[in-house]
Amino acid sequence: MSERPIRTIITGIGAGILVLALILTGVGIYRWAVSRWGPPPPPPPASLCEALVNSSRADLSWEQSRNASIIAAVAAQRGLVPRAVSIGITTAFQESGIRNLDYGDRDSLGIFQQRPSQGWGTADQIMDPYYATGKFFDVMVTIDDWANADIGDVAQAVQRSGYPDAYDQHVPTARLLASALSGETPAAWSCIVHDSSPADPDQLLAQITRAYGATLMAQLVTPATADEHPSIQITASTEQVAWSAGAFAQSWATQTGITKVSVGQFEWTASPSVLAGWIGIPDDPPPPTSVTITF
Repeated sequence: MSERPIRTIITGIGAGILVLALILTGVGIYRWAVSRWGPPPPPPPASLCEALVNSSRADLSWEQSRNASIIAAVAAQRGLVPRAVSIGITTAFQESGIRNLDYGDRDSLGIFQQRPSQGWGTADQIMDPYYATGKFFDVMVTIDDWANADIGDVAQAVQRSGYPDAYDQHVPTARLLASALSGETPAAWSCIVHDSSPADPDQLLAQITRAYGATLMAQLVTPATADEHPSIQITASTEQVAWSAGAFAQSWATQTGITKVSVGQFEWTASPSVLAGWIGIPDDPPPPTSVTITF
């Protein structure tokens, strides 16, 4: 064997030994750090909201949660049953991922990808989720037997999509979300809240008043002392609307700095690390149609 191959083999073995030594050194340093300071903390959970209904779960991002809560609120304002919310969320899932998109196929826009050229409204109107949802429901209620017909079929009858069967895949998730956001299932909505904005009760008061209209009365309560926090006090027309309004408020927590929501005898406190549950208030609970939002 020539001198060059031998030298090459020796060099390769040396490089392998060096790499192995570096790996072992790194492992040793990691073990020493863990023994001294403990393992590194896990990354914080992603901000999201979740519906939990009969052990089934469905998650949404904050943007999706706000848009889905608007769909549920507009349905409540119009006196529509929770199935209308299921239809609306199913449609929005397929059309935009429940996001308020400023682009789409041809001139399609918004959470339902409605087209100005097809008479849905101006571009500015369609980009307003409240307006877009109202227009969707305007057409939906004209569909024969919409409240009992197949959800995907109703969505297609409204949208006239080139992919009529695509809505079906979103129905199970949409029904879970609709049940929680409409208040049909109480205490079924929670959010992980971190990196929230400063308290902005005026913004939430404007949003929730517009969303629910005459189905509730809401007023801002200004703190009397520096130790107290501003709050919004709501009296809803029904217990279901109260729970829907509570979920709506949670969905706007990062935007408006909400720290706590109470619905009747139950209370939810925002947490940056877990999906906080609803806790019963044992002493002198308010009426089930009462909602308090604290900042």
